[in-house]
Amino acid sequence: MQIPFLDLKKQYKDLQNEIDTSIRGVIERADFIMGEDVKRFEEEFARFCEARYAVGTSSGTTALHVAMAACGIKSGDEVITVPNTFIATSEAITQTGARVVFCDIEEDTFNIDPKKMEKAITKKTKAVIAVHLYGQPADMDPINAVAKKHGLIVIEDAAQAHGAEYKALRTGNLGHVAAFSCFPGKNLGAYGDAGLVVTNDAELAERIRMLVNHGRKDKYLHRMEGYNYRLDTIQAAILRVKLIYLDGWNKARHEKAELYDSLFKGSGVITPIEKPYARHVYHLYVIRVKDREKLQKRLKDKGVATGVHYPVPLHLQPAYSYLGYKEGDFPV
Repeated sequence: MQIPFLDLKKQYKDLQNEIDTSIRGVIERADFIMGEDVKRFEEEFARFCEARYAVGTSSGTTALHVAMAACGIKSGDEVITVPNTFIATSEAITQTGARVVFCDIEEDTFNIDPKKMEKAITKKTKAVIAVHLYGQPADMDPINAVAKKHGLIVIEDAAQAHGAEYKALRTGNLGHVAAFSCFPGKNLGAYGDAGLVVTNDAELAERIRMLVNHGRKDKYLHRMEGYNYRLDTIQAAILRVKLIYLDGWNKARHEKAELYDSLFKGSGVITPIEKPYARHVYHLYVIRVKDREKLQKRLKDKGVATGVHYPVPLHLQPAYSYLGYKEGDFPV
């Protein structure tokens, strides 16, 4: 028996009629760019997040970039984030011209440590990106308190945390602005790249909406230079179908995580924790063991696929050698 790490084919078969009908509707209307499904999906996702505004983007990476650009982050600024995340988080920082400043994490949640975050702040610091890694929100109250004290913008990287909650507030409401990825493997995944930016700030939402579409409100009136970061209408149509099921899927992930927790008791495996303040959506169920490679081989021999996220932290990636970090700088 083969157990894949992710089975998108099965998910498609379960929703095939709805998905096919939704895609066909876009083709029949021929509204491929900024079509009606984009507008409806933005409205529906904002409601899902219990937030005021959502703006579709071409990917989670462009969502992060446009969120920071809309917040005015620019060359000469510094943005604090963690080294144990996908490179999209830090790429989006450097694409604004700002400098990445890495900060260590809490050992039990794998999320940014608010105390260490404050120590990383300088006169150039403009923002912090709190990554809700694997589906559990970072501890946002102390993060926001530190940010307010120093006048910083708080950006949620919620790429893995659709529907996760912090003290009964859903991701998307926990900072100034949030970026979501709808990469196919995410809890809410498209059939290609897609993403969203969520905020409760009307002025910020309007600026983001213009920036993703070449800096315009009207077809040929460009109020600023922007980007071609638009969400594809076919992807929006697919995501509208899947969004209906997302709460149920997240609930099922949570139930399976609780089952794994109980089965791993006494095994020596360190299982993920769910903080009292959080509702984890388990984009990934990440365990810690002493001999990772040995366990991976045994599981592979049994037909069970696994993954490692992320084997080389960002501060040790060749792309960031110019920052001067070295092994041991972030022990956790």
